[in-house]
Amino acid sequence: MTTAPSTVTSLLDHLTATGGRPALTWYGDAGERIELSGAVLGNWVAKTVNLLVEEFDAGPGTDVVVDLPVGWRQTVWALAAARCGATLTLHDPGSGPADLDTPSADVVVTSRPDTWSGTSAELVAVALPALARRFDGDLPPGVIDAAAAVMTYGDAIGLDPVAGRSPSLAALPGARDGEGAATEPAGRTLVRGDRPVAAVLGEIVEVWVGGGSVVLTSDATARELAADAARLERLVATEQIARS
Repeated sequence: MTTAPSTVTSLLDHLTATGGRPALTWYGDAGERIELSGAVLGNWVAKTVNLLVEEFDAGPGTDVVVDLPVGWRQTVWALAAARCGATLTLHDPGSGPADLDTPSADVVVTSRPDTWSGTSAELVAVALPALARRFDGDLPPGVIDAAAAVMTYGDAIGLDPVAGRSPSLAALPGARDGEGAATEPAGRTLVRGDRPVAAVLGEIVEVWVGGGSVVLTSDATARELAADAARLERLVATEQIARS
């Protein structure tokens, strides 16, 4: 019996230790597929942590809003914000401007920066396509283009604002505190993206804590699979999914 991760740091250490084994396989819209091993996912989170810390002094007391739809990028940014010790708020992609009143936000990470034009928070614009190298469109002065900026940071966390006191998994909306021991391996698990982002993130974390790997679908892909049993069966077979 192995001890299950109970903090954000121990979860990331656990994922990184799995090396080249798939940790998250993403099925986006229009046939997009990307596979991240535990080591690669850990590198992405470390780069993103470094950006948040070096650009915005993110740490305990910083309010970070992640306004991204379900996806591998949303997962990375949520993990990075929590790893910094920041207070993390998730917004569902269907939220309109009236639902985005978060006056305490220090940093907003979003795929729709125009929606946040009236905020006093620092803005980070995230391009959603898996292979995007820059945000598609003009950005206002001072807005950071995540696709271009993240890659310039190191693969290991530099200045650590929570060294020795990592936040619990409950810092991730939808996740629960670790229980201490993983008794039943989660296996390869299909996580459907047609639900609130916090619920999806919570399930992803639960699978990882249980030692499994995640096959994550976008909202649209999840709905298509629900309407096409044969396609779902092919996906389960191809990805060797144990739980769907």
